[in-house]
Amino acid sequence: MKERKKMPAIDPVQADFAGSSETGGRISLKLRELYDSIKEETVPDRFLDLLEKLDEAEKSASTPMGRKDRR
Repeated sequence: MKERKKMPAIDPVQADFAGSSETGGRISLKLRELYDSIKEETVPDRFLDLLEKLDEAEKSASTPMGRKDRR
């Protein structure tokens, strides 16, 4: 199973300065909280399997006559 790269957390005080107003700061903080919760979710194994099959298909298509390179 492939591991996803984690983004560094942003300080809520720093996030407040991201908006042009008090409301904008709160919106950016809420968006960051939502993003943080989503990035902690795991990628389903079925999706990773499909990505792996796609990689294999692309490699096969890039070799002459669709054959796999047997070095």
